[in-house]
Amino acid sequence: MRLSSRLPPAFDPNALTAALTRLRSEGREILDLTLSNPTCCGFAYPEAEIRAALSQPAVLAYDPDPCGSAPAREAIAAHHGHGLGAEDLLLTASTSEGYGLLFKLLGDPGDEVLVPSPSYPLFDWLARLEGLVARTVPSYFHERWHLDLGALEAALSPRTRAVVVVNPNNPTGHFLSKPEWAGLTALCARQGLALLVDEVFGDYALEPPADCLASALLDPDPPCPVFLLSGLSKVAALPQLKLGWIALRGPGAAEHRSALAFLADQYLSVSAPVQAAASTLLALAPGVREQVRARLHRNLAALDTRLAAEPRLSRLPVEGGWSVLLRRPALDADEACALRLLESGSTLVHPGSFFDLPGDGHLVLSLLTPEGSFREGLGRILPII
Repeated sequence: MRLSSRLPPAFDPNALTAALTRLRSEGREILDLTLSNPTCCGFAYPEAEIRAALSQPAVLAYDPDPCGSAPAREAIAAHHGHGLGAEDLLLTASTSEGYGLLFKLLGDPGDEVLVPSPSYPLFDWLARLEGLVARTVPSYFHERWHLDLGALEAALSPRTRAVVVVNPNNPTGHFLSKPEWAGLTALCARQGLALLVDEVFGDYALEPPADCLASALLDPDPPCPVFLLSGLSKVAALPQLKLGWIALRGPGAAEHRSALAFLADQYLSVSAPVQAAASTLLALAPGVREQVRARLHRNLAALDTRLAAEPRLSRLPVEGGWSVLLRRPALDADEACALRLLESGSTLVHPGSFFDLPGDGHLVLSLLTPEGSFREGLGRILPII
C-alpha cells in the first residue's frame, strides 16, 4: 500500500538519537542539557489547586463551541490584555494544531509560507502535512539577530500566502524589534500576506533590548491580518494540559474567525476539562513562571561564569526563551561535536544544525535544565568542546 507523499520516506532516527538510544540501552546515565519539558525539571506546582480545577462539575458537561468556551476565552483575553477580547480568540488543543488550522485557512496544496531561520524544525512538517511548502529565509547576526526583510521580500513567489515568525525566536531568543515589526507588517500588507506570530515564549524575556516588541498585541491595528499563537504549554508550564489559542487582529479578523470556527468545528478537539479549568490554571501560572524565569537567569549566570575561564567559547545574546546558543571553534560539524560530547562526556546537547543555524560552530543548550545538572553538564562538555 502506498502512503501519502506528505510523510517522510523513512522513519529512521537521526545519528544523535540513535546513539542516545544505544547508550541508554547499555545502562549509560546521560546528563540531558536539552530538556524542554518543564514538568520534568523539578519546579514546584500548586498540585492541589490544579487537581481541584480539573475536578470541577463542569468537566462532566459537554457543550461544544467551535471557538472554545466563553469563560476560557475570557480568561485568556484577560491574561494577554492589550485590548484583546474573548471574541478575538479561537481555542485549539495545541499551537501545532493552531498552525494546522491556519495553514488550511490560508493555503491550497502547493502554496508556500515563509519562515525566517534559524528556527524550530517543526514548521517544515506542519506545513507539509497540510500540503504546503515552508520556505526558510535566513536571518542574520550582527551583535544580535536581525530579520532580513529584504531577503523575505526577495523570497516571495506568486504562491506565497503567509510569513511565520516566532517572538521571541526558538532557539535564538531574538525578539522582533519595533522597526522590524513595522517593516514586516508593511511588507505583508503590500503583498497581501497573512502574518503568523508565535509568542509561546513571550513571558520569558531575559536580556531584551530597548527596542524589542514584547508582543504583537501591542499593535492594535496592524495593516495586515495577524494571527497570534500561544498556549498553556509555556504560559503555565503545563504541556500535558493541551490548550492553545489563536488571537486575531487586523483586516478581515471577523471573517477569518468565522472560517477558523468552521474548520475547528470539524474536529472539536479541545477537551472540556481543560477549558473548565483554564481560568484557574492561568491564575496559578505566574508563580510557576517566576520559578522558570529564576532558573533561566541562574543558569545563564552560571554559564557566563564558566565561559569567563574558556576564551575559546562564547554565547550569543539571549533576549528571551528557554535556550542559549553556545559558540565554539568549528573544528568539526555541529552534529559530530554533539555526538562526541554524548559518547565521551555522557552529556546530550543539540547541534545548531538541528535548528538550521548557518555553518558550524554552535551548540544549543536548554536553560530550563535543573541547576545542578546544568552546572555538572557544563563541567563535562566545556573542556572537551
